[in-house]
Amino acid sequence: MPASGATGLALPSSTATPSHPSTSALARLNRSLGKYREIIIAVAFFLLFDLAVLVLNFYVSFQIAEDAVSINLAGRQRMLTQRLSKALYASELAVASGPLPPALQDELLLASRLFDTTLQGFRQGTQVTGGDGRSVYLPAAAGPKSADILARAVAVWEPWRRALDPLREAGSSAQPAYVKAAADYARSNNLALLGLMNELTTDLEAAASQRASTLRMVQTGGIVLALLNFIFILFKFLGRLRQSDAAVEQASEETREILSVVREGLFLLTPEMTLGTQISQSAGGMFGRTVQPGENFLAMLAPMVSAKTLEDARGYMELLFTPHVKEDLVQSINPLTDVELSLVDALGQRRPRFLSLQFSRVLEGREVKHLLVTVQDVTTRIELEKKLEGEQRRAQREFDLLVRAFEADPASLRSFVDRAEASLLEVNDLLRQVDGSSDPKQTRHTVNTIYRHVHAIKGEASMLSLDLLSGTAHEFETLLQGVRESPSVSGDALLSLPLPLEELLTRLQALKRSVLRERAAAPADAAAPQAHIDQLGEQLASLVERIAGSTTKPARLTARLDALASVPAKTRDSLTQIALQLVRNAAVHGVEDATTRAARGKPAEACIEVEFARDEADQLELVVRDDGAGLSAERVRARLLALGWFNEAQLADMSTSQIVAQVFKPGFSTADKTDEHAGRGVGLDIVANEVRRLGARLLVSSRAQLGTTFRIKLAP
Repeated sequence: MPASGATGLALPSSTATPSHPSTSALARLNRSLGKYREIIIAVAFFLLFDLAVLVLNFYVSFQIAEDAVSINLAGRQRMLTQRLSKALYASELAVASGPLPPALQDELLLASRLFDTTLQGFRQGTQVTGGDGRSVYLPAAAGPKSADILARAVAVWEPWRRALDPLREAGSSAQPAYVKAAADYARSNNLALLGLMNELTTDLEAAASQRASTLRMVQTGGIVLALLNFIFILFKFLGRLRQSDAAVEQASEETREILSVVREGLFLLTPEMTLGTQISQSAGGMFGRTVQPGENFLAMLAPMVSAKTLEDARGYMELLFTPHVKEDLVQSINPLTDVELSLVDALGQRRPRFLSLQFSRVLEGREVKHLLVTVQDVTTRIELEKKLEGEQRRAQREFDLLVRAFEADPASLRSFVDRAEASLLEVNDLLRQVDGSSDPKQTRHTVNTIYRHVHAIKGEASMLSLDLLSGTAHEFETLLQGVRESPSVSGDALLSLPLPLEELLTRLQALKRSVLRERAAAPADAAAPQAHIDQLGEQLASLVERIAGSTTKPARLTARLDALASVPAKTRDSLTQIALQLVRNAAVHGVEDATTRAARGKPAEACIEVEFARDEADQLELVVRDDGAGLSAERVRARLLALGWFNEAQLADMSTSQIVAQVFKPGFSTADKTDEHAGRGVGLDIVANEVRRLGARLLVSSRAQLGTTFRIKLAP
C-alpha cells in the first residue's frame, strides 16, 4: 500500500541493528512463498503435465510418421512383386523374337533394386527411396512376427534375385534361357512372396495401431491428471480469491462507513487532477453539487472561484506532485485555505460558502501517487470571525463616537441630538400610519419625508465627525433607496424599516446618555449662541476638507455666519441644515477636480463661501456660492431623460429655469455613483423643504465654469 506523506510514521530507533537487505528480501520472499505454496506447487505440476502431454504429442506425431512410411513401403513391396513378374513375362515374350528391349531392361533393374533395398531396410533399417523418389529413413521392423516374415521373404527372394542378376548384367543381350529361368521362378514364387509382403503390411499396421492405442492412453492419462490438477488449482485459487474478496469487501465496507459519516470531505486526487474512486458523502454537500469519481477537480472548481484563485490552485497542486519539493515548506502558500466559493442553492440563488482544503501527499517510494484532499466547511467559523471583527469595529466606532462627541461643541451636539431624536420619533410616527392598504402615492410621499429626515441627520452627524451615526444613517438610506426605486411603493415594503430606525435611535440615545447627561445640568452661557456659530463654521470647513479628501476635489470654505445669533433658535437650526446641504452639494457637485481646474486656468483649490447677513434692502439672507463648473441645464436635462421623468417633447416645452428647478425634487442626483456624500438625491430636497418651512425665497444663479450661488432670503 502507498504510504501517506503525512507525519506520524513509526521510525526505527537509531540504536537498532539494521538488517541486511538481501536477508530481508529473502524473508519477504519466503513469507510470500509460504502464503501461496500450495498454489505454486499445483501450478508447477500443471505446467509439468502440460509439458509431458506436449512432448508426448510430439513423439506420437513422429511415431505416426515413421509407421506411415513403413506401411507405405510395405505396400509398395507388394506392388513391386507384381511389377517384377509382369516385366519378366513381357521379357520372355520379347526375347523369343529378338533382343531384350531397353524399357523392359530398365523396369527389371528398377523394380528389383527397389524391392531388394527396401527388404534390407525392413531387416536392418537404412535409407531407401520413398514413393515420391526422395530418400527416406526406413526403420527396421520390430517384433518376432515381422522378423519371421522377413526371414521367409528373404529365403524366397534370394533365389529370385540371383536369377535376375544375369538379366541385369547382360542387358539387351541377355540369353532367352536366363529370361525363361527367371520368369519360371516368378510363376512359382510370385504369389508366395506377395503373400509374405501382405503379412508384413498387416503386421506393421497392427503394431502401429497398438502403439497409437498405448500413446492415446498415456496422453489421456496426462490430460486427465492435468485437468485434475487444474481443478485443484481452481479450487485453491477460488478459495483464496473468496478470502481475499471477503477481506477487500470488509475493508471497502469499513471505508464506505467511514466516508459516509465523516464530517470532512475526503477524496484522492491523481496527477491528472481527477478525483479518485472513493469520495466521502459529505463532499457533495460542501461543494453544493454531486461529486463524481474521475471528474476533473479544476473543472469542478472553475465556476465556484475566481480565475486567479483557480490558476493559483493549479500551480500549488502541481507543486505538491513534484517529489523534490518539501511539502511542509509550501503548505503556507495553499490558495484554497479558507477560500470563498460561490454556490447556487436549490432556489437558484448564489450563496457564499467558505471551505478549507488541505492537501497531503500519498507516496509510493519516492513517487507522489496521489494527493489526499481534506475539505472542511469553515463558513460558521469565518462568519463568527467576521462577526467578531464587525463587533470590534462597532465597538471601536462607538468609542470613536464618544471621543468625537466629547470633542464637539456641547451646544452644537445638544442641538443636533435634540433635532435628530425629534426627527426619528417623527419617522416612527409616520411608519405607524402606513399599512398594507395605504395609498401608494401617500406611501411614496412618506418615504420621501423619511428620506429627508434621515439624510439631514446623516449630514449633521458627518459635519460633527460622528462617523458611526452618519454610517448608520447611510445604511438606513440604502434601504430607503431600494424602497423608493420600486415601481409601486406599498405599505408592506416599509416593514423592514423599523429595525434600522431602532438601531439609529438607540445609538443616538446612547450618545445622549453618555455625553450629554453631565452637561445637561450646566447653566447656559450667554456667549453660547456665538460660540455655536463659530463652531458651525469650523464644522462646515472640516466637512469640506473630508469631502475633498475622498473626492480628490481640493476646496476650502470661508464662513461668515455672525448674523445667525440674531435669529430664533428654530430658524437658526433650519438655516444650519440648509447651509450644511448646500455646502455639501457645492463640495461634491459644484467644484471640479484639480486637473480640470488647471486646464481652465483656475486655482487648484476651489473656494466655497457661506455667509448669513443683511442685503442692500436690509433683508436677512443665507448665501452659499462656489467658483466651480456651474449648474448645467443640459446636464440636468440629460439626467431627467435618463431617469424617465420627462420625455423629449415635455422637456422642449420647459424653460431653462423650470429644468434647473427639478434638481430640488426628491430622488434627483447627477452623481454617477452613490456614496456617503452624494447620489441619493435628497440634499436639495431638504433645502427646498426647509425653505418652505421658513417661508423664505430661494434664488439660484449660475454661470458656466464660473460657479453657482444659492440665496435664501428670509421673510421680513
